[in-house]
Amino acid sequence: MKAIGYRQAGAIDRDDALVDIDVGRPAPTGRDILVEVKAISVNPVDTKVRRSASPPAGEWKILGWDAVGTVVETGPDVSGFRPGDEVFYAGSITRPGANSQFHLVDERIVGHKPKSLSNAEAAALPLTAITAWEMLFDRLDIRRPVPGAANAVLIVGGAGGVGSIAIQLARALTDVTVIATASRPETQAWVQDLGAHHVVDHSKPIAEQITALGIGAPAFVFSTTETHRHLTEIVELIAPQGRFGLIDDPDSLDVMPFKRKAVSTHWELMFTRPIFQTPDMDEQGKLLDELSRLIDTGKIRTTLTDTLSPINAANLKKAHALLESGKTRGKIVLETF
Repeated sequence: MKAIGYRQAGAIDRDDALVDIDVGRPAPTGRDILVEVKAISVNPVDTKVRRSASPPAGEWKILGWDAVGTVVETGPDVSGFRPGDEVFYAGSITRPGANSQFHLVDERIVGHKPKSLSNAEAAALPLTAITAWEMLFDRLDIRRPVPGAANAVLIVGGAGGVGSIAIQLARALTDVTVIATASRPETQAWVQDLGAHHVVDHSKPIAEQITALGIGAPAFVFSTTETHRHLTEIVELIAPQGRFGLIDDPDSLDVMPFKRKAVSTHWELMFTRPIFQTPDMDEQGKLLDELSRLIDTGKIRTTLTDTLSPINAANLKKAHALLESGKTRGKIVLETF
């Protein structure tokens, strides 16, 4: 089967950074389903792994943690899917990725594709939606107010893939006031269109802008990017007993300044459940099905902004380079092998 992989970690501008390859088609066992992949999306995790993680000598590393496709085979223990089902999912970082024609994934972390979306539109959503959902509702628990705080969440990096869906989930499922950061006219317009109540510029001091809104200190802060640059501002602006969460990878994170305000800190990794096969691993499949319902009823929309076709090494390299530029908004998707 066709796939895209690499043998040596490194920069995207190398000729062999990502190459077209042929590998054997896998067969499902246990609770795995085999999916014929129709569309894939690119996330920051793809670029981080490509830059830093090489496979064992002589083997290929296949990336890709967002996929839409059709079930073609099921393992003997599968109960929730059958051949012909259209699905979407993010997979597990400990297994080969979905940048391949056929892909194995555990049924517990798979959802039924939204009927109202195209393959490309649906492929933009799984990893970012799981990340945003788990942070907002499992980690920060934004449905539970903080006494005396403004019932508001600040989303740092609102125009990115995770921020774009987090804004929508908070608006669709809560009455929390959503403040998003964006620094360029086009990204500011994007987050407003997605439903942010307020937009502040993260290229300028954030705390001062939050104070100027006149709504009080936010109960919740969700940092999706550049946390190391904004941490001092976040310490200043967040409410006492507030809840702070992040998903990026600062070289270090000094949370001691939060102590005086008794701010709790939460780190979200959507791969944790599949990595550790947690007892609640199937919650990811359930939330993807709920996301499909929200989409098909018009409460959430896709965050797709760019589509490349076909799925091949040349286009995937373009997508990685665009993502690494730091200038993208929403999600980049590739479709059709």
